[in-house]
Amino acid sequence: MIKACVAKGPLNKPPKIEIRTYSTMTSDLLKLSEWLKENKVQAVAMESTGVYWKPIFNILEADFPVSIANPKYLKKVPGKKTDVSDSEWIATLLRCGLIPKSFIPPMAIRELRDLNRTRRKMVEHMASEKNRLQKVLEDANIKLTSVVSKVDGVSSMNMIQALLTQDEISREDIAAMVHGKLKNKIELLVQALHGRLTDHHRYLLRLHLKQIAFLADQIKELDDVIQKKMKAFKKESDLIKTVPGIGDTTSSAIIAEIGTDMSQFPDEAHLSSWAGICPGNNESAGVKKSGKIRKGDKFLKATLCEAAWSASKKKGSAYSAYYNNIAKRRGKKRALVALAHRMLMDIYRTLKTGEPYVDEGAEAVFERNSSGRQKSAIRFLEKAGYAVTKASA
Repeated sequence: MIKACVAKGPLNKPPKIEIRTYSTMTSDLLKLSEWLKENKVQAVAMESTGVYWKPIFNILEADFPVSIANPKYLKKVPGKKTDVSDSEWIATLLRCGLIPKSFIPPMAIRELRDLNRTRRKMVEHMASEKNRLQKVLEDANIKLTSVVSKVDGVSSMNMIQALLTQDEISREDIAAMVHGKLKNKIELLVQALHGRLTDHHRYLLRLHLKQIAFLADQIKELDDVIQKKMKAFKKESDLIKTVPGIGDTTSSAIIAEIGTDMSQFPDEAHLSSWAGICPGNNESAGVKKSGKIRKGDKFLKATLCEAAWSASKKKGSAYSAYYNNIAKRRGKKRALVALAHRMLMDIYRTLKTGEPYVDEGAEAVFERNSSGRQKSAIRFLEKAGYAVTKASA
């Protein structure tokens, strides 16, 4: 059910209020659109409640400028609350220009967003299936994960497939199945694969292997569709990929969340705040209470943190030096979020200016940090009454 309120009249006088009720069926939503046109409505606003605002937005988007407002910013004074009073309150705020718009990307970006978010969920489901596969192996006294680093690797899958048809695998068979560094761990693998595998365990293993294969096919199919959609954003994708730690999959996920038009955000600070990846601001009476990040776009945060972890491993880069400088003082998790924040600001500047990212290098970061520490130490000594002069070389 929808409570729709139309407020008509000049701004310097109390408006004339008319309220109607509509169902959420498409036929009724079209009637709502016609009623708004009859009343010459110039703008529409509504709360973003889960996914229930999307059908209404899709109907009204073509004919009206629609503002989707965060319910957090529409809090009314305490008292009796009804859907009718809420609709009147939203209409009043909209007339006064007091409703901040939420970022709603165009249709092409929204479709890309749906695909990328579905892909992430598929990857998470696959990770869960791999954990269940490992649990079955442990239950059967198969200690494969104590020797190999990836239970879904080629060598691991070869040995698991062999266990489905035979109780024991000979040393020679294991040697023929493994690749790379595992050639040096044949004896450990012989011991690890000696367990108590029953028909029950084999049934569960087959079940999980089929599910993993199915999810892999689904992810590949999604990747193909995403790549076709990304052809329209090739220029922006290439710019984003100049930032260390970002590849094809990450660039498409970032574009799906923030779009390509950076005029939606006044500056990089607003984008970081919208994403919920900048330091929090909670101060009262001069006391800073908390600096933890606020709730934001969880899909964008997860993608950026993954990219930041990859970028922190690139030796000699500015990102690596930035991460290590914070990690040794504040811990790895805070350093990862700080690096993700910096990467998002660089992505914003890259898309805004149309110029690729240029890495200044680790040495420049070290020199800047050293200069900052020197200035801080000098201020501390001067505040204590000392006169500080630099010795001649």
